[in-house]
Amino acid sequence: MSNGLTIDTLIDRAEISDVVLCYATAVDTRDWALYQSIFTEPLTVDFSSWSGDPEVTIPVSEWVDLVRKTLSGFDATHHLSSNHVISVSGDSATCVSYMVARHYLVDNGERLMHTIGGYYTNQLIRKADGWKIRHCTLKVTWEMGDRHLFDIAARRI
Repeated sequence: MSNGLTIDTLIDRAEISDVVLCYATAVDTRDWALYQSIFTEPLTVDFSSWSGDPEVTIPVSEWVDLVRKTLSGFDATHHLSSNHVISVSGDSATCVSYMVARHYLVDNGERLMHTIGGYYTNQLIRKADGWKIRHCTLKVTWEMGDRHLFDIAARRI
């Protein structure tokens, strides 16, 4: 019995998973060049379940700058990406993955953390230099902690 998978499809799925994992690695290590490298130009982002703001299509450099400013004030972040479900159709693909993002800082000697969980739906396209995210949707399904930590982190920048 064949499941229809080919070596090329398995390679595509591995490369797509690597791109999605680079998202987490890049933001946690503050490697903004790596982070910028995983997206197409322009990028469409829908973080409405987190921010309440509508979906937006923006230059990648603006998105990277926004994320840099949002996260750099934390002492540490830890983004996990798992359960990648990938579908490939030619030079387009979708990857749905679970996510947990922890945001940590020390303020006036107090150790504080805010955590969100949910999933990403990333739409990717194959470019000459590999798979790139062209549309990223975050669906937050739960959170713990105080969002006020993001205000504290922003003041540190």
